[in-house]
Amino acid sequence: MHGNEENTDDKSTLRMLGNICRSPMAEFIMKDMVAKRHLENQFLIESAAHTREEIGNPVYPPARRELEKHGISCKGKRARLLMRDDYDRFDWILGMEELNMRYMLRILGSDPEHKVRRLLDFSDRPRDISDPWYTGEFDRTYEDLVEGCSALLETIKKISMNKKDVPE
Repeated sequence: MHGNEENTDDKSTLRMLGNICRSPMAEFIMKDMVAKRHLENQFLIESAAHTREEIGNPVYPPARRELEKHGISCKGKRARLLMRDDYDRFDWILGMEELNMRYMLRILGSDPEHKVRRLLDFSDRPRDISDPWYTGEFDRTYEDLVEGCSALLETIKKISMNKKDVPE
């Protein structure tokens, strides 16, 4: 997740199956949180798919409407494919559920730096995020994504503070 690559310490990306529901919702929720904290220049935030079936498609309309209910736009977002070199580009590669993480690891090859995590593993209640494509519960998915993005931001904040405390 990020904005200006020249001035960044933490780069994270959200990756998911299809890249039209949960991961773009998470991408734009996180971008909104970062913007409200005036931290846009410190993050590169992207989402991508681990399968090809939705490549080039926009965010699924019910997912887009759920974001819009909360004042968040995802205009212009099109699904793109996770690439092996994304592992080197990002500090975090986040999935929404265990199954998707296994698919991501197939593309990435391995995870020697332990970058691949479930988004809600950062929260007080680690778990998979249900796919609203199947459940129809876009509001519940939104709440889970807000919980995960908030917890991830807190984790990044703690890591950044610890880096500042270490003498060079």
